[in-house]
Amino acid sequence: MILYLHGFRSAPASHKASRLRQHMQERGLASLFWCEQLPVSALESISIIEAQIARCDTPPTLVGSSLGGYYATWLAEKHDLKAVLVNPSVLSYVSLEPYLGEQTNMYNGESFVLTPAHLDEFRAIETARITRPQRYWLMVETGDEILDYRRAVEKYAGARQTVLEGGDHSFTRWDDYLDDILDFAQVRP
Repeated sequence: MILYLHGFRSAPASHKASRLRQHMQERGLASLFWCEQLPVSALESISIIEAQIARCDTPPTLVGSSLGGYYATWLAEKHDLKAVLVNPSVLSYVSLEPYLGEQTNMYNGESFVLTPAHLDEFRAIETARITRPQRYWLMVETGDEILDYRRAVEKYAGARQTVLEGGDHSFTRWDDYLDDILDFAQVRP
């Protein structure tokens, strides 16, 4: 089972979530994909994801993009799960501070307000360091205009790392890695 965790201001309709969903459907694996709209609250998001983890028959693999990677790291550590981290946020309470105030979801157009209390929730789930690097696969592009990829490379030292020159925060070569993600997650028909 793969649980896809989208990023800040993103949604299940994002390119990465949609392409992974489609890729799995084409291989008869639709029932092994989960992605839901996550709220701005980290604690509410974690609660939703943990409820889904509890419903899984076998340990799922987390695939987290940006803020979703931040969540995936905390959950992988807590529940001993594998995680694919795509241009992940390393210190969300710092990187999201400039976004305090009203925001709009890029995919569904819904408005929401990011507050200092939300930043405190991100701070509360910070994973200072990972304990088992082998459970992680870090995927970053050096052209990420939102987050400094070097922070992720440093934080996930010892983990499998795919560091690609160029690109951007969307991870432009996503489609090239879909089969590899399924292999990492050991998801098969």
